[in-house]
Amino acid sequence: MSSGSSGGAGGQPATHSLAFRVMRLCRPTLHVDNSPLKFDPCDLLFGEDLFDDPIAASHLPRLLGGQSSAAAVDPADLSYRGRFLLQQPTDSLGLPGLLVLPQAFGAIYLGETFCSYISINNSSNFEVRDVVIKSGDTTVELNFEAIDLLNYALSHTKAAEIQTERQRLLLLDSSKSPVESIRAGGRYDFIVEHDVKELGAHTLVCTALYTDGDNERKYLPQFFKFMVSNPLSVRTKVRNVKVMLMKSNLRPVSSVNMLFSLNKLSYFVMIKSIFSQDTTFLEACIENHTKSDLYMDQVEFEPAQYWSATVLRAEYHSSEPSSVLSETFKEPILIKSGGGIYNYLYQLKFSSPDNAQFKAESSKILGKLQITWRTNLGEPGRLQTQHILGNPVTRKDIELHAVEMPSVIMLEKSFLVGLNLINLTDRVLGPFQVWVSEVGSPDEKAVVVNGLQTMTLGEVQPHSSLKFQLNLIAVKHGIQKISGITVYDTVEKKTYESLFEMEIYVDLE
Repeated sequence: MSSGSSGGAGGQPATHSLAFRVMRLCRPTLHVDNSPLKFDPCDLLFGEDLFDDPIAASHLPRLLGGQSSAAAVDPADLSYRGRFLLQQPTDSLGLPGLLVLPQAFGAIYLGETFCSYISINNSSNFEVRDVVIKSGDTTVELNFEAIDLLNYALSHTKAAEIQTERQRLLLLDSSKSPVESIRAGGRYDFIVEHDVKELGAHTLVCTALYTDGDNERKYLPQFFKFMVSNPLSVRTKVRNVKVMLMKSNLRPVSSVNMLFSLNKLSYFVMIKSIFSQDTTFLEACIENHTKSDLYMDQVEFEPAQYWSATVLRAEYHSSEPSSVLSETFKEPILIKSGGGIYNYLYQLKFSSPDNAQFKAESSKILGKLQITWRTNLGEPGRLQTQHILGNPVTRKDIELHAVEMPSVIMLEKSFLVGLNLINLTDRVLGPFQVWVSEVGSPDEKAVVVNGLQTMTLGEVQPHSSLKFQLNLIAVKHGIQKISGITVYDTVEKKTYESLFEMEIYVDLE
C-alpha cells in the first residue's frame, strides 16, 4: 500500500504533530521451518526387510530403545550435532506450530472484506486537542483524472467515504464525538471494514482536524492506495437441447413382431403420445486466479423468473453408506491456486409450460451465480455474477408435434399418425392446408400420403392447439423418415415447411 499526504497552503509542506499508520488485518499464515530435512537414526540402521525376519523383529524394541537413548539431546548442549535428528514425530512436517503475522499489505480480491487497523500517532512534544478523525475508502477508475488531493480532502471533510464515480460510502466519522486529546507520544487506534465490490485502484482516505500545541487549528489528510484484483473468472456456455418424450403402455399380442418377452407373455409398446420438451444446460467453469487454494462452500445458480434449475453431479460409487450427517456437512470443493478450475453443470427448465415460457424466452435472462468460498485459514469471500443470458431464440409462429404413432408399421399398409398443430402467437391463425411435399424424385420417397393429398384445417386460437390425423403408407421397408409435411396459412399466405421429421421402422410382415 502506498501512502501520501497533502502539502500546506501555498504549496509549502505543512508540519503536523499527528500521522496515520495503517495495517491490514488478515489471518496469519503458518510458519514453515526452513531447516534441512530431519531424520531418525533408526531409519539409517534398519531396513524395511527387518520385519520379514520374526527373530530380528522381536529384538527391535531393544535396539530402538538403545538408539533413542543415544540420540537423546541434552537441552544444555549448545552444539549442533543433533540439529538433523527428529526429536518429535511431528518435526518431519516442517511446521513448528507458530503463526506469522502478515509482513506486507498483500493482495486484495473482489468479494473479500477489507479490514484495516488504523493508528493516529502524536509524534510531537505537545498534547493535541479536539481531534476529529475521518476515514474512508475511495474507489477510482483507472482512467480517472488526477485531482488536487488537498482540495479534494478539504471539500469532503464531513465524512469518511468510499467513492466511486457514482457513490461514496462512509467508514468512520468522529465529528460528533471528537477525541478530547492525544498526549505527547500517545496514539488513538480504530478499525474500519469494507466489503470490496469493485475492481481497480482504491484509495483509503484518512483525515484529522485538530488543535496543536500552539493553539493552531490544522487539517491532516493522508491517502493510502491499493489495487483490487479479481480472484475468479467464470466462463459459461449455454446449450439448448430438444428432448423427445413418449407416453406409452403395454398390450399383449400373439405374433412375434417387434416384441420382447415378459413373464412368458408377448407384449408390444403402444405409443399414446409423443411430445418434445426444450431443455437448457448451463455449464459454468470457475478458475482460481489467487495465490492460495480456494474451498468453494457454495456455487448456487439462482434462476430468473419462470425458470427452475437443477445441479447435475457425477455419481460416485462409494463403499461407505451415505448418512444424514454427511449430507448436511458436505466437504467443500477445492480449486487449487494459480489456475485451478472446476466445472459445474445445471439443467434449466421452464417452471410452468403456459405463457411463462413465452415471457422467459423474450427476456433471454437465465439467472445468476452466487459463489462463496474460504481460503486456507478460513477467510471468507463472496461474489455474484452478472445476469447470464441464454442463446437467441427464434420465435416460431407454429409448431407441429406427433402425439400418436402405431407401434408396428407394415410395408404397403396404411397407418394413421396423430399430429398436434400448436399456435405460439398472440393472434388467431388459420385456416390451414396440410400436405406432404415431394422432395426429390418420387422413386426416392419412402412414406407417402394415402388418399387425399391436401387436408384442410380450421382456425387455431392464440396459444392453443389443434389435433388431426394424417393417413400415410410406407413403400420401403427398414428405417425410414417421415418428412416434408407442409402447413400453409390461407389467410396470411404463409408457408411453413420442415416443421416435423421422425424416423420409423417399416416391417415386411
